[in-house]
Amino acid sequence: MHFRIKSCERMLGLRGHRPPWAWVLLLVPCLLPLLLSAAPAPHRASYKPVIVVHGLFDSSSTFRHLLEFINETHPGTVVTVIDLFDGRQSLRPLWEQVQGFREAVDPIMAKAPEGVNLICYSQGGLVCRALLSVMDEHNVDTFISLSSPQMGQYGDTDYLKWLFPTSMRSNLYRICYSPWGQEFSICNYWHDPHHDDLYLNASSFLALINGERDHPNATAWRKNFLRLGRLVLIGGPDDGVITPWQSSFFGFYDANETVLEMEEQPVYLRDSFGLKTLLARGAIVRCPMAGISHTVWHSNRTLYDTCIEPWLS
Repeated sequence: MHFRIKSCERMLGLRGHRPPWAWVLLLVPCLLPLLLSAAPAPHRASYKPVIVVHGLFDSSSTFRHLLEFINETHPGTVVTVIDLFDGRQSLRPLWEQVQGFREAVDPIMAKAPEGVNLICYSQGGLVCRALLSVMDEHNVDTFISLSSPQMGQYGDTDYLKWLFPTSMRSNLYRICYSPWGQEFSICNYWHDPHHDDLYLNASSFLALINGERDHPNATAWRKNFLRLGRLVLIGGPDDGVITPWQSSFFGFYDANETVLEMEEQPVYLRDSFGLKTLLARGAIVRCPMAGISHTVWHSNRTLYDTCIEPWLS
């Protein structure tokens, strides 16, 4: 820079020997560096805040790897892992959990006029979908459903064996479709394809947010859900917990235990809560990943880079 200034001084001394147009040309290389150094740095748009909701028997500490990934790829992003209903408290009825999480996310959304993104894992994906239904003024841009039983669960897992050690999936409906059973979160989305009438009549949560049973808030909930900008569905055949694994993509068993994909489900065909509308406007992204077991979805870097990072606007 010092050399450039001295050169400009020499040019100034030659003014009388050059025509005016040449003088202007000589000044350009002198003034350009000064102008560039004085110009403000370009403004980089900030990333939308991210809200993370955990799953069954989890806590906020489960997501330390996910937080590291987001901080590395999208530095400066405000990430909040809601620390509610941890551990065994995650067995509380889902409507109770929805109310608690709603109180927690309300102030975060209020401080984010450009919107927020949700990453909701396993059972937490159902909590988040209910939040999108009941919150009239939510401003969620992208809802990432991470290996969540969106159409319900019908499988013998270690979780179920621990909670109901004497029951198998074939007879668990006797417990889950009772008033006592509906006090457990797992039973709120237990979906027995062989007892559809009992499910529709007894389910106090999943049948309602799916719009499978009439209720006075159905129209308002559908309208709220459709405020969503984008729905990203993530799951895979090696999950080992979500049964069938296609439930993560709104697929589920028929009465013969044949899996029907989302587009074949009555809730889609009737567009009961907005799935068909979302798909028609290109707002549903499906990201299947093989080779990932249920407990590591949130800590797998390849999964993050492929299915999560591109949507954290």
